[in-house]
Amino acid sequence: MSALADELNDIFAIPPINGLPPDILGELQSICRLHAISPKELSYKWESYSMKMGTEQTKLDLPTARAFKVDLQEIAEREARSKSHMRSVDKRGAYATPRNAAKGGDVFGMIEGITPLQQSSSTGNKRKAINETPSVPKVSKANGMSSPSDGRSLPSRANQKDTSSVAFAERQNPGQVIETLNGHLQPHEPPIAPHSESRVKLTANTDLKKFRYRPMAMHLSEASEVLDDRIDEFQSLIQSHHGLEDTAFGNAAAQGTNEIIAVGRIASDTPEGKLNAASMVLEMSRRTGAGLRIPLKVESVSAEFFPGQIVAVRGINASGEYFSVNEVLDVPLLDIAASQPSTIDIFNERLDVVSDDDHKVPSKALNLIVAAGPYTTDDSLTFEPLNALCQKAEETCADMLVLVGPFLDIEHPLLASGDFDLPDDPSIEPDRATLVDVFRILIAKPLQALAQAIPSITIVCIPSVRDVMNKHVSWPQDNLPGKKLGLPKQAKMVSNPVTISINEVVVAISAQDILYELRREEVVVGKPKENNLLARLPRHLIQQRHFFPLYPPVDRTFLPKTGTEEGVATGMPMDVSYLKLGEWLEARPDMLIQPSALPQFAKVVENVLVVNPGPISKRKGAGTYAQLSIYPRELTDQERSQGNLVAHRLFERARVDVVRI
Repeated sequence: MSALADELNDIFAIPPINGLPPDILGELQSICRLHAISPKELSYKWESYSMKMGTEQTKLDLPTARAFKVDLQEIAEREARSKSHMRSVDKRGAYATPRNAAKGGDVFGMIEGITPLQQSSSTGNKRKAINETPSVPKVSKANGMSSPSDGRSLPSRANQKDTSSVAFAERQNPGQVIETLNGHLQPHEPPIAPHSESRVKLTANTDLKKFRYRPMAMHLSEASEVLDDRIDEFQSLIQSHHGLEDTAFGNAAAQGTNEIIAVGRIASDTPEGKLNAASMVLEMSRRTGAGLRIPLKVESVSAEFFPGQIVAVRGINASGEYFSVNEVLDVPLLDIAASQPSTIDIFNERLDVVSDDDHKVPSKALNLIVAAGPYTTDDSLTFEPLNALCQKAEETCADMLVLVGPFLDIEHPLLASGDFDLPDDPSIEPDRATLVDVFRILIAKPLQALAQAIPSITIVCIPSVRDVMNKHVSWPQDNLPGKKLGLPKQAKMVSNPVTISINEVVVAISAQDILYELRREEVVVGKPKENNLLARLPRHLIQQRHFFPLYPPVDRTFLPKTGTEEGVATGMPMDVSYLKLGEWLEARPDMLIQPSALPQFAKVVENVLVVNPGPISKRKGAGTYAQLSIYPRELTDQERSQGNLVAHRLFERARVDVVRI
């Protein structure tokens, strides 16, 4: 078997299957040769294709492989036509007369926006909603002879462009549980009537005021100091954890024959390209290594690396040209979250726990629903998945609903183009409408109805850098303006990222998809400590004590393509000066909610319950959400008598179900 076939089997064959069927393998080999790409690059294109389809038909079989091949060919043809068109435009020259000038029409296509009272062949009633700015009436040229639509559907030209989406009402297997963690625990049992008062005490463990900084005002000196301070802080942690003397540390860039320990940041020797073992360098702080970079030789160790990772390596720089690593020292983990027994008793009383037997009663468990955006498919602004989620929360009498952005997604084709009908609501003035009005009608209304049906519910909203109505565009990100958006009083606006306490449970949440970016940038040298990718990636966050330890972020051109005309993702607009706001400061969280484009999962990593609910709405189909049943913490007589802090041990008493919406 050829090397190409072996590499394709290693990447695409899912254990316990050792190899792909010959017909599928032949198709993948054909794609690699036809487009001159490596199997690794093919795997990225397959992931992008799977997310674009958003249905269960993305299982790798022969028909899907052939459809994948056709899709790649169509993309290549479109790119070729686009390049050919650009070359023809260049040949015509910058002052060539536009073609529609011969027809006596609008030469530069400007009259329509300047003279709205001019007679037009279109009868549409569309408006372009733009944030905080009154809109200008716009007509649809492709739909000029049709009657006005219901105000939310995609224009007909977009429907003609792609008909592969699945209508939400026709989705397959709604309500199906596709993954369960701690299945021995019973799911929450809804009460006959909603609780009279909230069973949740919500506390922010993050100083939300610090996120109100002015974005896009970063100074290079401040950014460099933040990056340097992080290296120095980790050196102090490692020195204390391993009981090392000051003389054990040194400058990895300085030539010497003695073994030293160097602490620094993993980086690549070139700004372009993916990190690999040959291009790996160690960047030191100005205090310990004069800010120098030195190539690393890591062939003799087994470890995982990624750009931005802070590591402590033991080795020798005998030649002065590179640092030969003999050992990668462990980074100490934060202490686990813990509380006083009396505090846990107070929270158990909120759950009506009277006797010891109540700890295992399903009706006493806390009912938590977690979902992540986008909340509608690419061909619609009806937000049917969000409405279905609110209905599910009402049916199960949810104690808490956690909604992670984006809510109005800048990567949504309609919102990105501004070519959509306004919601059919009498409170909206067409000539004064903004995207805040769209949010208030399409998103806030279902949440208001849910809050009226279950007054005791707590709703937490975390923004995303892809939210069009949030003026704070960089990460770390300030919260959404709750009152302005018409949300109910039960809705709490928090920052991105944020650490909160739900009763005694410490929960860390971030809307930025760090797992997907780590998946692309991670370099495994030798035998990995954890073979399961979905368990290994969150461990990097826990070890690095940060929501986004990757630096620099992945170039957005390498992220999954969007449904917009440009097709380029938003990426990670990081404000390095405030990177410390993404650190975990005091303790490991009991639960990490990290939405990602990777397959949804619920796993226990280093005693942290990690949940990726997946998007509730994929680009062309329905998605998933997570439902948790958190049982009360049962205290032993010994724990009560000692009076010391007791660990929350959420990973033992929480059932997690990943469910199709």
